[in-house]
Amino acid sequence: MRFAPKMSVRLRATLSATAVVALALGVASYVLVGVLSRTLQDNAADAAFARADAVVSELSTEPGVVATPSAGVIFNPDVQVRGRVMDATPVQQTVPAEVWAPPERYLVAARTATVDGAQLIVEARQSLDGVLTARDTLVSLLVPGIPALLLLVAGMTWFAVGRALAPVTAIRKELAEITATDLHRRVPVPRAGDEVAQLATTTNHTLDRLEQAVEQHQRFVADAAHELRSPLAVLRTRLEIAPQQPLTVEALTDVERIQQLASDLLLLARLDAQEPPPRDEVDLGQIAAEEAVRSRDRGEVAVDLQIAPGVVVAGSADELRRLVTNLVDNAVRHAAGRVVVRLRPSGPDAVLDVGDDGPGIPVDQREAVFGRFTRLDEARDRDQGGTGLGLAIARDITTRHKGTLAVVSGPPGGHLRARIPLHAAVVPGEPAPRALPASPE
Repeated sequence: MRFAPKMSVRLRATLSATAVVALALGVASYVLVGVLSRTLQDNAADAAFARADAVVSELSTEPGVVATPSAGVIFNPDVQVRGRVMDATPVQQTVPAEVWAPPERYLVAARTATVDGAQLIVEARQSLDGVLTARDTLVSLLVPGIPALLLLVAGMTWFAVGRALAPVTAIRKELAEITATDLHRRVPVPRAGDEVAQLATTTNHTLDRLEQAVEQHQRFVADAAHELRSPLAVLRTRLEIAPQQPLTVEALTDVERIQQLASDLLLLARLDAQEPPPRDEVDLGQIAAEEAVRSRDRGEVAVDLQIAPGVVVAGSADELRRLVTNLVDNAVRHAAGRVVVRLRPSGPDAVLDVGDDGPGIPVDQREAVFGRFTRLDEARDRDQGGTGLGLAIARDITTRHKGTLAVVSGPPGGHLRARIPLHAAVVPGEPAPRALPASPE
């Protein structure tokens, strides 16, 4: 029996158990009705033969009771004698044919007897009303009883399998919520020492090993990034004081990129450690204004600010500054000539929108851009493309502050939106954004 792929284990087990019980009950009911009918018919046949034997015995002892050539003599309503005996006394009552009808409701037994040299046939009948009544009664009980029993079996199976699979459902839900950032969580282990408990125990052991491997990886990244900072700083200093030649300038640019990469890796290691951020009151508007107007390599790109006053959130000022910096740097890198930074309260959240007039982000890449070392434009010069970690760090920072960061639809160009809960002391409102002057080109 094949089931649809979308059927659950619980449903498949219920259908299988119900089908097996239905088949067993059907065969048992068929055999029961057949055996009961056969037994009752055999009993009726025995009674009919016994009645016929009694009449034969009576004819043998009292030969004066005879039958006429064309009719039968009746001893009782269920026995008739056919045949002929010489010197017989005429019978007083014959058996009409309709008395023995309908034949399907009677069972007839015949015996032969010789009386005064004449051959006689003694026929005795036994009513089948009792057999038919018993069979009909049994069928009337089985017809509603079998479906009711099947419903009971299906219900009990559904309930029992549901109880048995409840720990599996709990394990699945817990595993679905466990990500690479909260590997310390474990699935519940049922008290019963069955296969499900063994599965939960094995899963927890696997999570233990996975957590250890991730921690070792994070420590390695943090240690490597930390160890690289000092020699890179020394190398950069030597290149800065060295005579300015084209090769020296290129090497200095490469060292700056490596320093930025090491700094990003170290920050990612701290973010992956899932240490709770501080709960300081941070004026996100001030941070956005300061970081947006900071000078950058592409000075020809204008950065317009629309900052609402009094947008205060709880968290780490350094991390939130890095969030704004990464979003604005990414927008400036891809803009054609203009970037808009807009901050406003919306309900319980502070909403930070950063948009540019560049080529935009393809719909099928709107989630991929937040991956680590992701570059949508593979053909662009790597020296101008950043480390590929900016948006990944920005999303991690937003998540640490219980917020979200996503690409949203809007005007042509890229448009990223970060939502961070407002500080509890701030009453949510919708003040009009305050336009700030654009940064100098």
